Amino acid sequence: MFEISTVDRNNEHRLCGALSAGQWVGGRVSLPAPGPGTRPYATMVGMPPFTPRDFQLVLLRRMADHNPDLVEDARREMGVSLADMREANRRWQAMARSPRARGAASRYRSVLGTPESTAVRRIGDLACEALLWPVPLWPDLRFEVLLAPNGAVWNEWLVRAPGAPGPSLRTIADLRPWSCTVDEAARGFAPARPMEGTAPTRWRLAFTAPDEDGVRRRVVAEFTWGLLQRLTSVE
Repeated sequence: MFEISTVDRNNEHRLCGALSAGQWVGGRVSLPAPGPGTRPYATMVGMPPFTPRDFQLVLLRRMADHNPDLVEDARREMGVSLADMREANRRWQAMARSPRARGAASRYRSVLGTPESTAVRRIGDLACEALLWPVPLWPDLRFEVLLAPNGAVWNEWLVRAPGAPGPSLRTIADLRPWSCTVDEAARGFAPARPMEGTAPTRWRLAFTAPDEDGVRRRVVAEFTWGLLQRLTSVE
């Protein structure tokens, strides 16, 4: 059963799913794109094109709230500064909130190019299209945009690449930052209960998992853009 609430300040809808493990979806549904004649983002603001590399910085910006050291290592690997990351995030937010902005699906295609692959995901009785793009920072992951039958974006997050082996999740010790996706944690420690995220692009799962001594603990896993960031204990 889906629960939909209106967020007036962003003029958008937020869709939060509470489905079974492996089917849970949480994300945003953007308003319809403007009509023909809308110019590309770069020309709209007179700036260089927004590239897939810039988009990776957007992903990192949100993750820095919980794992600044991992994000700093990733920035160094990419050869970019903290100011570069902040500027990429600022531009992304400006594109998303612009009165002339395209719909979310068109925005992702414009920035990331043609999807590497597509797939059909079944959400209850609905057949949805999943668009997948590579993310060089995480070679075994893909950025997935899930489209409703009417073309609206239902979800946007990181998932395991098709054919890539997932992590072995047996105990709490296996749940390290950036080690797994929402879907993998939900399957590994079923039944998991989806919870409202603390901000857009964030998700939470509540479940019980054994520690290294076999004692079962109730925990909440927090994810940003679908990738695990931290665990908090509820006991």
